Amino acid sequence: MTVVLLLLAILVLLLLRVPVAYAFLGPGAVYLVVTGQSVGLAMRLIAEDTASFPLLAVPLFVLLGALATHAGIADRLFDFALALMGRVRGGLGYVSIGVSLGFAWMSGSAVADAAALSKVQIPAMVRNGYSMRFGLGVVGSSALIAPVMPPSIPAVIFAGLGAISTGALFAASVIPALLMAAGLAVVVFILVRRQPDIVRTDFSWERVRTTGVRVIGPLGAPVIILGGILGGIFTPTEAAAVGALYMLVLGFVYRELRLRDLPGIFAEAVMTTAAIMLIVASAALLGYVFARERIPQDLATLILDFTENGTVFLILVALLMLLLGTVVDAVAVLVLTVPMLMPIAIRLDVDPIVLGVLMIVSLMIGLLTPPVGTVLYVMSSTMRVPVGEVFRGCLPFIVPLLVVCVLVIAFPAVVTWLPSRLGL
Repeated sequence: MTVVLLLLAILVLLLLRVPVAYAFLGPGAVYLVVTGQSVGLAMRLIAEDTASFPLLAVPLFVLLGALATHAGIADRLFDFALALMGRVRGGLGYVSIGVSLGFAWMSGSAVADAAALSKVQIPAMVRNGYSMRFGLGVVGSSALIAPVMPPSIPAVIFAGLGAISTGALFAASVIPALLMAAGLAVVVFILVRRQPDIVRTDFSWERVRTTGVRVIGPLGAPVIILGGILGGIFTPTEAAAVGALYMLVLGFVYRELRLRDLPGIFAEAVMTTAAIMLIVASAALLGYVFARERIPQDLATLILDFTENGTVFLILVALLMLLLGTVVDAVAVLVLTVPMLMPIAIRLDVDPIVLGVLMIVSLMIGLLTPPVGTVLYVMSSTMRVPVGEVFRGCLPFIVPLLVVCVLVIAFPAVVTWLPSRLGL
């Protein structure tokens, strides 16, 4: 009953639009007081859970993404992709997916991706005969590739919580991210058949060459980051630091960044990191409450009484993540559920890497679904359209994302093949 009341209090706070971290901290602190626990215990729990070397990669990857945004990398990728695909019917839809895929190698945040790319791509689509709803849908759904494709902030958090290799989880995420892009491209192919007024651009090898030269530098970032991690040269944290430094130098070389821009960029990265880490800290306190009330053991007993089949377990996990992702921030869900689900996965011989990829992909779909739907609200604010209109645009694109979840469950080799080939 105590846990039920706690969860009800959290749910009410979330419905009242209280930030997730405070919705967790408030009831958690009240629990400590009511049960006679020291409030100082909360501070110790928070400090212990956030003082983690793997989590140090989070602010560095956030900084990398902020630098890439301000260095105009998205614009360079957009120009190159448009030069390649502009002549194809629905080319701007494919361009949007391709740019998101390329930008995802440098930004592990769907929100940053959506905010940076929507300002450029959606107006270009509307000018060329695409509907606003189509533009909102393809850009919003493509942004979800960023938290799945490495470097992925949710993957860093999952790896730290689950005590697994971040490099292996990064490698395991590549094929699912590519499948997401392919599925979104199929939806674009279907939808553009219904838009006869789409304008195409002329193809020019000279334009391809010119714009291609401009993306050589940015494409070095994923080579440095992933090559360094998978080659054993860097830890993920070190790779994030080197990648951020590389992007900083690149911004100055391209003259897109100036010294006076750096305080604002660093402040942006600090604010984003603070929001993430505050959620991690508050969820750690809630995790202590659950552990004290034996929720992990009760959940394990419930699931194992229901099934001892690993595939059924993964289906249940996917459904749970899809549900929780609609109302709670993905980082908070990971911090709360990974310590509970990981022991069950190990007992059922489910590969922790498969579990991690499935949880991340499932949770990312929640970024496109009300009432939380962070990407929906970001795009609504950026493009000045109602949230409902953004959601209606994104709705057809949710289908291929669900298909990727099904493929991960039915064919775990989709996840495990690349790490095994790389010896991770």
